[in-house]
Amino acid sequence: MTTQRTIKGPSGDRPINRLKSMYPLRALVDETYQDTLLAAKEKKPVAWSMLDFGFYPPVLNALSIEAVYPENYGTVCASSGAATPFLDRSEAEGFPSHLCGYAQNCFGYAAEMFNDLDGSIPDKAPQGGMPKPIVLLASGAACDARYKWFQALGRYIDVPVWTLESPRSSQRESMSEGAYEREVKFLMAELKNFIAFMEKMVGKKIDWDTFSRNIDEMIDLDAIWANITDEMRMNRPCPMHSRDYFSAMNSSLFRTKDPARVMSLYKDMYREVEGRIERKEGGINYPEKYRMAFFGLAPWHALSLFDRLAERGWNFVREDYHNTRPMKEDAKKIADPIRRLVQYRHRSLQQQIEDEFTPKEAELVYDEIKKTGISNRTSVQFARKYQLDGVIFHSNLTCRTQSGNQNGRQKNLLDIYNVPSLIIEGDIVDARLFDMEGTLRKCEAFEETMQHYRGVRRGAGLEW
Repeated sequence: MTTQRTIKGPSGDRPINRLKSMYPLRALVDETYQDTLLAAKEKKPVAWSMLDFGFYPPVLNALSIEAVYPENYGTVCASSGAATPFLDRSEAEGFPSHLCGYAQNCFGYAAEMFNDLDGSIPDKAPQGGMPKPIVLLASGAACDARYKWFQALGRYIDVPVWTLESPRSSQRESMSEGAYEREVKFLMAELKNFIAFMEKMVGKKIDWDTFSRNIDEMIDLDAIWANITDEMRMNRPCPMHSRDYFSAMNSSLFRTKDPARVMSLYKDMYREVEGRIERKEGGINYPEKYRMAFFGLAPWHALSLFDRLAERGWNFVREDYHNTRPMKEDAKKIADPIRRLVQYRHRSLQQQIEDEFTPKEAELVYDEIKKTGISNRTSVQFARKYQLDGVIFHSNLTCRTQSGNQNGRQKNLLDIYNVPSLIIEGDIVDARLFDMEGTLRKCEAFEETMQHYRGVRRGAGLEW
């Protein structure tokens, strides 16, 4: 087993070959927190928002509302070592310790800020903290705790809560006639109601030109980001490690109020990654022995795990949560900006299948859905695309959404592509739930399994 090394800054001595272009993108996170603090100081509106996969940001930008994301703040507190007191306070407030770690962190923060300090930000809050919002923007997408989380914040702060719903049909239902258009119309109505609500909140009308332009800018940003983080990383060796993805992903997942600046930074990253591909330079400073994916939210307090594994030749080439891929048709041609946003962000299942599979593979997926109601291939096609040797699933003890389906995905990976996987246990926020040395021992033993299945895949006629 390798030993821990002191790891600082971009250097060839580091296990992971960090992209220099990542650092200014990471710095935007710090600026976002400073912008919200400044806005609050100047009595400008600030929202606490959940990650909602792209519907809220154009509205906020068109109404000049700053936003801070408690989910992201949970990662900030975890990575800086500041989360434990907030988690303890949350439990003291009566919230269970198995609740979403991000929510626990937020409850502890809110209890201290509003109950103990009369609305003042706690002194030791990382990044200067989150200022008092005028509204809480929740989402019905993905996570089971989300809208109840923001409702429960009513114990500490008396502001309105808006929940934007996101319909998700079964695969068989999604393929039925008219299903997608019904979902589009539902989401369009949701957005129109949300815009009217926010206009009333801030006392002004939305700037539709800004709203429309912001959607188009978002589409352009997503296109280059997907090229870098999806397409270019299929190369051998993979030129970009998951650590750089985690550090630079905020501008793709959360609100971006200066798209032109972000585009310039993305172009810098594109050129750097392109140069690495030409030089056959990998994302780790060791030979790429294993091509890996990391699925589940990361243990933000223990990211040095990736450095330790890089020393063993593990290059993480894919993650579980990526933003919208470019559409084959030009979404900008959709005249109604609300419909444009909805159809861009909420793709039909048919669009997703055609984007991810060859025509022959797509026929197989459609046939499975027709016969059984579901195709498991849609959740594991990445294994073939990135020619993975293995997948690490982080069984996050406080995130049922990310962890509940992992055993099924393990089976599908093995059954369809003969790719093995390993479940490691931990948490996104609570460092006390993660055993670094125990995890490394499991990973070391897993290498023998990955070596075995390379032979199995070759015997099955797979190309890697």
